[in-house]
Amino acid sequence: MYCNYCGKVIQDDANVCAYCGTRVGSSVARKRLVRPRNGRKIAGVCLGFAEYFDIDVTVVRLTWLIASFMTGIGLLSYPIAWVVIPEEPLLLTAPAAAQRATNP
Repeated sequence: MYCNYCGKVIQDDANVCAYCGTRVGSSVARKRLVRPRNGRKIAGVCLGFAEYFDIDVTVVRLTWLIASFMTGIGLLSYPIAWVVIPEEPLLLTAPAAAQRATNP
């Protein structure tokens, strides 16, 4: 079996690609529309839509820009999406003392 995202050969029964970490196969997790913390330019709205619909972020940004100039809807909807779409949860790591205590 091949990973659809990185194109590398992976195990047939794999749920996650060992190379890129993307979920593959039939056990795809439910996606939520969130604004990612990493890789965003202004507020992460376009990046959030790109990850949710699994398309390139450049296409989403260009579409949003064209919609803004042509109709003005993009100028109105971006701040609304900024407020309405939640930010990605912050991933916290365990303190170093706790990690040393569990690893003898």
